[in-house]
Amino acid sequence: MADAKPQVIHASAVAFGNAGLLITGASGSGKSTLALQLISIGARLVADDRVLVAPLAEGGLHLKAPDALFGLIEARGLAVLKAEPVTAIARAVVDLDSVEKDRIPNLKEIVIAGETLRLFSKVESPAFPAMLRLSLAGH
Repeated sequence: MADAKPQVIHASAVAFGNAGLLITGASGSGKSTLALQLISIGARLVADDRVLVAPLAEGGLHLKAPDALFGLIEARGLAVLKAEPVTAIARAVVDLDSVEKDRIPNLKEIVIAGETLRLFSKVESPAFPAMLRLSLAGH
């Protein structure tokens, strides 16, 4: 898929080191809120609201913010905040429109721009951001 063109997707993204996490969901589902929670435990902002996804020649997806949103993240009810953004390689996706009911779920995957990524559903727990961070560390 290296010859595929970059595309903009409706999502937010953060990174722990170079490991990127795409956060998807409907408008108002909490993408920016989860990104801010992850930033508070050591993630770096990649992009908020829209993410430029570009397939890499060696495989994988490069994530970065579109120029118009570079370094900006919405803190609903407060302001649009500035953060120093980074780029990352996508390692996983969390879908906030899907809630995980199983204690130990089966592995789920999603294909984005021709690349298969690990897929997590939302977990209703205050520890969810930490769960995601530890899950990405295993990649």
